[in-house]
Amino acid sequence: MSDASSFDPVFRSRLHALLAWRRDVRRFHRDPLPEGTIERLIGLACLAPSVGLSQPWRFVLVDLPARRAALRSNFLHCNAAALAMQAPERAQHYARLKLAGLDRAPCQLAVFADPMTRQGHGLGRHTMPQTIDYSAVIAAHSLWLIARAEGIGMGWISILDPAAVAAALDVPSQWRLIGYFCLGYPEDSDTVPALERAGWEHRRRPGEFLVRR
Repeated sequence: MSDASSFDPVFRSRLHALLAWRRDVRRFHRDPLPEGTIERLIGLACLAPSVGLSQPWRFVLVDLPARRAALRSNFLHCNAAALAMQAPERAQHYARLKLAGLDRAPCQLAVFADPMTRQGHGLGRHTMPQTIDYSAVIAAHSLWLIARAEGIGMGWISILDPAAVAAALDVPSQWRLIGYFCLGYPEDSDTVPALERAGWEHRRRPGEFLVRR
């Protein structure tokens, strides 16, 4: 088994590159992922930390065409509403953005958090119950990095009605949607976020988010 001493400068440099190249992908090739790939990646994502070792993440692979169609309809409805809310000077720009990869991504995956899980016996979440959700977010981000390390892109579709997603996927009522993701081989790669390339927003310097007390 490897230990921290094996994480030499070369490894750390590659890790930094991985963080830079992890992008929110919207344009995918239609080629399917090799059989068993997504299950293996999810297995590695489950190494993520979780409050009280609760492992509250729940992964739902969405393969059935009818369910995918329901999610696409949900996105289109929510996206139209979001477009209508844009200021006039931003609406045309918003309409040109590529905000989903639902039509081409070979793999679609929903991540939920189960706040009712008994695993972990409630440790660490009585004063901050939202740590259940945070734990599932960390698992999703771990999946993102692991996938990118294997040349697989991942895109987070947030313009969805969570209740409609849960209904379309017929999951337990207490599960909370963390995110709906598309995975596949990206058409292109870039260290600059797509929204920045499109002129929608620009990444700020880390120092702007650092507060000292």
